[in-house]
Amino acid sequence: MGGVLSRPSGHAAGPELREFHYTAEDFERVRSLLYQHSGISLSATKAQMVYSRLARRLRSLRLTSFAEYFRYLEQHGDEWQQFINALTTNLTAFFREAHHFAILAAHVRKQARGRPLRIWCAASSTGEEPYSLAMTLIEALGSFTPAVQIIASDIDTGVLAIARAGIYPEERIEQLELARKKSFFLRGKAAQQGKVRVRPELQALIEFRQINLLDDDWGIEAGLDVIFCRNVMIYFDKPTQNKILERMVRLLRPDGLFFAGHSESFVQATHLVKLLERTVYRPASGGH
Repeated sequence: MGGVLSRPSGHAAGPELREFHYTAEDFERVRSLLYQHSGISLSATKAQMVYSRLARRLRSLRLTSFAEYFRYLEQHGDEWQQFINALTTNLTAFFREAHHFAILAAHVRKQARGRPLRIWCAASSTGEEPYSLAMTLIEALGSFTPAVQIIASDIDTGVLAIARAGIYPEERIEQLELARKKSFFLRGKAAQQGKVRVRPELQALIEFRQINLLDDDWGIEAGLDVIFCRNVMIYFDKPTQNKILERMVRLLRPDGLFFAGHSESFVQATHLVKLLERTVYRPASGGH
């Protein structure tokens, strides 16, 4: 899922200014449906954001009210994905929280070379994070074809399509070192001028999948070396956090690493993970 919920762009407009009838009960129903289908606990302060996002869906579907939209949701199963996509915004950047990538590089250099390294990026968003992982591993292992398997997942099908394409506005890589720009990106020409594309070698290391963390089966085998699940857990309530974390830890090798977001803490889950460094954890039953 990758993402964070956006802030409302302004104060809630009064009902008389709105295109569609929208009540407090409508907002609470959205909150309930989003929680049921994605596990996301939507803040009570997001009423205006919900209106502005879902109003686009109502216009697109030529519906006249939120009540009509709720009926449409119940009758058209494929609309649930659009509902979730509309309410999740994915804010990301290449090498965000850079200290994590230095720790990852040091970790993989110490691993035995007898098997591929397996990594799950559980909130891939538009792809910057998994591509940053791929760049880190290429640099750390000294090869554009390292023995590495990266699964990159998100709940949002829209951002996954962007991630698979690997094409970004040139300003998205402005903060990267020149050597990385030259090594890992191709500049667009003609109609693609002003854009960059990640090199095919990076894309070859990554398998993008849609995964809802509430699903009973993620389709991921145990024995992972690393899980990046950053700035995702904060949108779940504590019981859901613990349930997901417990399942993820079971997928990690005993010496595997779990990378969390800068605002996330698992002090309530010391039976599952132990803190190694800032927002980097290891399974509680794992090695030292």
